[in-house]
Amino acid sequence: MPMELLKQIAASRLPVSFRTPKEIDEIRILRQAGLVIAFVPAPADPLKLAGAEPAAQVLAITEKGREELARIHYPGELPRPRSRGAGWKGLLARGRFGQRLQQVLPGRIYDSQNSQRM
Repeated sequence: MPMELLKQIAASRLPVSFRTPKEIDEIRILRQAGLVIAFVPAPADPLKLAGAEPAAQVLAITEKGREELARIHYPGELPRPRSRGAGWKGLLARGRFGQRLQQVLPGRIYDSQNSQRM
Protein backbone atom coordinates (compact mmCIF):
# COMPACT_ATOMS: atom_id res chain seq x y z
CA MET A 1 0.00 0.00 0.00
CA PRO A 2 1.51 3.36 -0.98
CA MET A 3 0.60 5.05 2.33
CA GLU A 4 2.65 2.48 4.27
CA LEU A 5 5.57 3.25 1.97
CA LEU A 6 5.03 6.98 2.53
CA LYS A 7 5.28 6.39 6.31
CA GLN A 8 8.47 4.38 5.73
CA ILE A 9 9.90 7.22 3.61
CA ALA A 10 9.03 9.77 6.30
CA ALA A 11 10.96 7.73 8.86
CA SER A 12 14.00 7.38 6.56
CA ARG A 13 16.91 9.65 5.83
CA LEU A 14 16.42 11.19 2.39
CA PRO A 15 17.21 10.61 -0.40
CA VAL A 16 16.20 6.96 -0.30
CA SER A 17 16.18 4.42 -3.14
CA PHE A 18 13.81 1.53 -3.85
CA ARG A 19 14.55 -1.30 -6.26
CA THR A 20 11.72 -3.84 -6.23
CA PRO A 21 9.08 -3.50 -8.97
CA LYS A 22 6.30 -3.25 -6.34
CA GLU A 23 8.05 -0.40 -4.50
CA ILE A 24 8.82 1.40 -7.76
CA ASP A 25 5.14 1.21 -8.74
CA GLU A 26 4.11 2.58 -5.33
CA ILE A 27 6.62 5.43 -5.64
CA ARG A 28 5.15 6.16 -9.06
CA ILE A 29 1.66 6.39 -7.47
CA LEU A 30 2.90 8.66 -4.65
CA ARG A 31 4.65 10.89 -7.20
CA GLN A 32 1.56 11.14 -9.41
CA ALA A 33 -0.51 12.07 -6.34
CA GLY A 34 1.95 14.88 -5.57
CA LEU A 35 3.00 13.42 -2.21
CA VAL A 36 6.72 12.96 -2.99
CA ILE A 37 9.40 14.35 -5.26
CA ALA A 38 11.12 11.36 -6.86
CA PHE A 39 13.09 10.06 -9.82
CA VAL A 40 11.20 7.11 -11.24
CA PRO A 41 12.57 4.90 -14.04
CA ALA A 42 10.77 4.83 -17.36
CA PRO A 43 8.62 1.77 -18.00
CA ALA A 44 10.71 -1.24 -18.96
CA ASP A 45 11.68 -1.61 -22.59
CA PRO A 46 11.30 -5.29 -23.55
CA LEU A 47 13.92 -4.93 -26.31
CA LYS A 48 16.56 -3.66 -23.88
CA LEU A 49 18.01 -6.64 -22.03
CA ALA A 50 21.12 -4.98 -20.59
CA GLY A 51 21.67 -1.90 -18.50
CA ALA A 52 21.53 -0.70 -14.94
CA GLU A 53 19.02 -2.16 -12.54
CA PRO A 54 16.03 0.18 -12.30
CA ALA A 55 15.56 2.11 -9.06
CA ALA A 56 13.26 4.85 -7.84
CA GLN A 57 14.86 7.54 -5.73
CA VAL A 58 12.73 9.68 -3.41
CA LEU A 59 14.26 13.10 -2.83
CA ALA A 60 11.64 14.73 -0.61
CA ILE A 61 8.13 14.54 0.79
CA THR A 62 5.98 17.43 -0.39
CA GLU A 63 3.84 19.62 1.85
CA LYS A 64 0.80 17.73 0.57
CA GLY A 65 2.53 14.48 1.55
CA ARG A 66 3.21 15.76 5.07
CA GLU A 67 -0.42 16.83 5.43
CA GLU A 68 -1.53 13.36 4.33
CA LEU A 69 0.80 11.76 6.87
CA ALA A 70 -0.65 13.94 9.62
CA ARG A 71 -4.19 13.04 8.55
CA ILE A 72 -3.88 9.25 8.43
CA HIS A 73 -4.15 7.23 11.61
CA TYR A 74 -3.84 3.47 11.80
CA PRO A 75 -5.49 1.24 14.41
CA GLY A 76 -3.11 0.46 17.26
CA GLU A 77 -1.11 3.68 16.87
CA LEU A 78 -0.99 6.17 19.68
CA PRO A 79 -2.67 9.47 18.85
CA ARG A 80 -0.34 12.35 18.04
CA PRO A 81 0.15 14.77 20.93
CA ARG A 82 -1.73 18.02 20.64
CA SER A 83 0.03 21.33 20.94
CA ARG A 84 -0.36 22.91 24.34
CA GLY A 85 -0.98 26.41 23.07
CA ALA A 86 0.84 29.53 24.18
CA GLY A 87 0.83 28.79 27.91
CA TRP A 88 -0.13 31.64 30.24
CA LYS A 89 -0.04 34.16 27.43
CA GLY A 90 -2.57 32.09 25.50
CA LEU A 91 -4.86 31.85 28.50
CA LEU A 92 -4.66 35.59 29.09
CA ALA A 93 -5.29 36.36 25.44
CA ARG A 94 -8.42 34.22 25.46
CA GLY A 95 -9.59 35.89 28.66
CA ARG A 96 -10.22 32.55 30.34
CA PHE A 97 -8.25 33.26 33.51
CA GLY A 98 -7.20 36.82 32.84
CA GLN A 99 -9.48 38.54 35.37
CA ARG A 100 -8.56 36.24 38.25
CA LEU A 101 -4.85 36.47 37.56
CA GLN A 102 -5.06 40.25 37.37
CA GLN A 103 -6.64 40.28 40.82
CA VAL A 104 -3.98 37.96 42.26
CA LEU A 105 -0.96 39.43 40.50
CA PRO A 106 -1.86 43.05 39.67
CA GLY A 107 1.75 44.25 39.44
CA ARG A 108 2.91 41.52 37.09
CA ILE A 109 0.08 41.39 34.59
CA TYR A 110 -0.24 44.53 32.57
CA ASP A 111 -2.68 45.16 29.77
CA SER A 112 -3.88 48.16 27.78
CA GLN A 113 -7.10 48.53 29.81
CA ASN A 114 -5.20 48.91 33.09
CA SER A 115 -2.72 51.36 31.55
CA GLN A 116 -5.57 53.63 30.36
CA ARG A 117 -7.02 53.81 33.88
CA MET A 118 -3.78 55.03 35.45
